Amino acid sequence: MEKEAIKDQAVKLHAKELYQALRGAYVVAPLTDRVSDLGIEDAYQISSRLLTLRQGDGERVVGKKIGVTSAAVQNMLGVRQPDFGYLTDAMEVQTGGVIPIKDQLIQPRAEAEIAFVLKADLKGPGVTAADVLQATDFVMPCLEIVDSRIRDWRIKIQDTVADNASCGCFVLGHQAVGPRDVDLTTCGVVMELNGAVVATGAGAAALGSSPVACMVWLANQLGTLGVTLFKGEVVLSGSLVPLQPVQPGDEVRAAVGGIGQVSVRFE
Repeated sequence: MEKEAIKDQAVKLHAKELYQALRGAYVVAPLTDRVSDLGIEDAYQISSRLLTLRQGDGERVVGKKIGVTSAAVQNMLGVRQPDFGYLTDAMEVQTGGVIPIKDQLIQPRAEAEIAFVLKADLKGPGVTAADVLQATDFVMPCLEIVDSRIRDWRIKIQDTVADNASCGCFVLGHQAVGPRDVDLTTCGVVMELNGAVVATGAGAAALGSSPVACMVWLANQLGTLGVTLFKGEVVLSGSLVPLQPVQPGDEVRAAVGGIGQVSVRFE
């Protein structure tokens, strides 16, 4: 019982540290450098507590995000398994909008991906690809602006999990298509930075299969934690291209074949 109390206190302490770093826009040392026995389950508890602190500020959960799903991103970060985090209404930016880096972000990088919007709840275990397609209302082009409160992106899986899967904000395109009206495995993705192509990819980059496989993983992973993907939620299914560092003055645009385009500027 005493060990549980100590662990709970540590969870609250690390969540508060990350929350303050988020609000203050500064970095902290990797948790895994300081806590030798930090497990992934512990990290998810920190993430949940961090969300509670944000909800205390009035933020409302609008969805979930899956991270580290493509080989390109895994190789860049040195993280070899996917993770998930929470999306809140305060994190959404309209396509064509502007993100003030100094006010909102620390060390941002842009990702191009496909977002799923649900018309029915999904709860694992046992969720299949057919279940995901049945529960999906439509898919949309998306940019996720990932950001880490961990210094220099020196993250292990526990660090990024605790830090809400290194999520900063997200941008949804205006176009929406049915999940069966586009081939989510072969659809191509092109990401531009200031008008120049910097990355290309395809749906198959997601867990070596498709974004649907990522959705299956998430629903079943959440199910082990007693968490549901709810009707109406937005789910970012994971980057299909390498992460692209951005700075004030940059404009990022992504086009997803058969779905549409999305863009954002930074200042």
